[in-house]
Amino acid sequence: MTFKLRDYQQTAVDSVINHIKKCIDPCLLELATGAGKSLIVAEVAKWIADNTQKKVLCLAPSKELVEQNRAKYLAYGFPASIFSASAGGKCTKNKVVFGTPGTVANAPEKFGPQFGAVIIDEAHGVTPTIKKIVEAMKEANPKLRVIGLTATPYRMGSGYIYAVDENNTAVPEGQTKEPYFKKLLYRVTANELINQGYLTRPNADIKEGYDTSQIDHRNAATIEEAFEGLGRKTSEIVSQIVELSKDRQGVMIFAATVRHAFEVLASLPQDNSALVISETKDRQEILARFKNKQIKYLVNVAVLTTGFDAPHVDVVAVLRATESPGLF
Repeated sequence: MTFKLRDYQQTAVDSVINHIKKCIDPCLLELATGAGKSLIVAEVAKWIADNTQKKVLCLAPSKELVEQNRAKYLAYGFPASIFSASAGGKCTKNKVVFGTPGTVANAPEKFGPQFGAVIIDEAHGVTPTIKKIVEAMKEANPKLRVIGLTATPYRMGSGYIYAVDENNTAVPEGQTKEPYFKKLLYRVTANELINQGYLTRPNADIKEGYDTSQIDHRNAATIEEAFEGLGRKTSEIVSQIVELSKDRQGVMIFAATVRHAFEVLASLPQDNSALVISETKDRQEILARFKNKQIKYLVNVAVLTTGFDAPHVDVVAVLRATESPGLF
C-alpha cells in the first residue's frame, strides 16, 4: 500500500530532507492537529532508511502514538521494529524502530552508531529523558540528525522551542529560552487546513458551565471544589452535551478529576458510554469499541490529550479548566 501525500505534507517532508542533507542542527515541523503527522513521520523515516546506511529511531510519548505511527509505516509494506515495554516489544532488528522514551532510555547500548536519526513526535514535550537519549546517541554518532514534529511549538515558562523561524528570522530573546531546536523548517496551521478543506471548521456551543473563577491550578482542593459534587449542575451540563450531540457520531468528554469523571458518566446513557482513566485495565478494549462506534460517549481524565486518533469524533466537550494553550 502507498499513500499519496497532500501538497503540504510533501512540502514538509521535502523541507526535512533538504535540511538533513546539509545540516546536523536539530530541526522542527509545526503541523496542526489533524495534519497527518504519522504519515510525515513514516515518509521521513522511510527516506532516511532507503537513502542512508543508518537506522532511524522514532520516539513518541505514549504506546498508543507509537503503535499509530508504526502502523502507518507498516502500511507501506516495510518492516519496522517496536521498542516499548508498554506496547509489548523490545526489538531493534529493522532499520526503523518506533519506541517510547522510558524503554529506550533503559537500553542505551541498543541505540549506538548504527542510528543516523531520531524523529521526535509531540516535540514540545522534549523531556530530560529524551535529551539524555539524544545525547547518548550523539556520543556514538556526532552526525546524528534530530527531527521534531508538533502542533504546539512552545512551552509555558520558556516560550518557543525553536531559535529560528521558517522565514529564517531569529526568535526574539523574550519569546524563547534555551530552545532545543535550531530551526523551524515548515508550518501549516489549522486555519490553513480548514480553508483547504482538510479540516472541519469548529462550531463552539458555549452553554452553562462551572464556576472556575476561584481555581488555583497549584491547589487540587480548588479544582475539586469547582467540579466535584455538583450533582444537578453536572447533570444539566451533561444533558446539554447529549442534546447537542443527538445527530453526532462520537463524543469525547474531558473531565477535571477522577471523581468528576464518574459523576459525568453517571448522567450519560449507560449502554452507550465508557470511562478511561490512567488506572483503567481494559483501556484498549474500550478505545477499540469507541473507534468502532460501538459506544458514542467517551469520558477521560488527562489520558487522551496527545496523539489519540479517532477521525469519527465530531463533538469535544471540555469540562475542565486549563491555563495551558498547548493542552487546550
